[in-house]
Amino acid sequence: MSRAALLVLADGRFPAGGHAHSGGAEAAVRAGRVTGAADLEEFCRGRLHTTGLVSAALAAAAALGADPAELDAAADARTPSPALRTTARKLGRQLTRAARATWPSAELDALARAFPKGAHQPVVLGLAARAAGLGPGDAAYCAAYEGVSGPATAVVRLLSLDPFDATRVLARLAPEVDRVVDLSVAAAGRGVDALPSAAAPLMEIAAEAHAAWAVRLFAS
Repeated sequence: MSRAALLVLADGRFPAGGHAHSGGAEAAVRAGRVTGAADLEEFCRGRLHTTGLVSAALAAAAALGADPAELDAAADARTPSPALRTTARKLGRQLTRAARATWPSAELDALARAFPKGAHQPVVLGLAARAAGLGPGDAAYCAAYEGVSGPATAVVRLLSLDPFDATRVLARLAPEVDRVVDLSVAAAGRGVDALPSAAAPLMEIAAEAHAAWAVRLFAS
């Protein structure tokens, strides 16, 4: 296993399309729920322990070799918002393209054939980690960190927030990312039915409203 592969997969410059998405931060900024660094930290904390936990567990399960079709159905069941399901599949399709080009894999090829419009992004992430020779913990770290780093980066652009403040938020959340990863890997080891289903109803509702905006900076 190459630890450098983890850096490649987790790098924000990896061409998986995440830069075009705010992880719900744009809607939160518009609604006045995120106005600065303190609000950003609370937003990211809530996201980490809900959708971040679910995504990390799905990615860990995929890296362990669970059936991708079962995992994709599990992801669908845990994503009530049609807008978020569409976003997850778009990101999954882009990640599949990037991962197949970077780490050629029969499993990724099979996933692309089975889900031509894209599987859920965390499922693809887990298979990409597996193709790169990484383990379930690595996949979970990628998913959990992405869940907080995406909104943090977006808020820098949305509010002209000092990047140092945004980075400090991520550093403060690091111990909680560790705990979420531990929970995710443990759940993934117990099978698909044991995966967490933590919900973020306000984020789901906001995603539906955001999808209907005529003008927006981010795709989600």
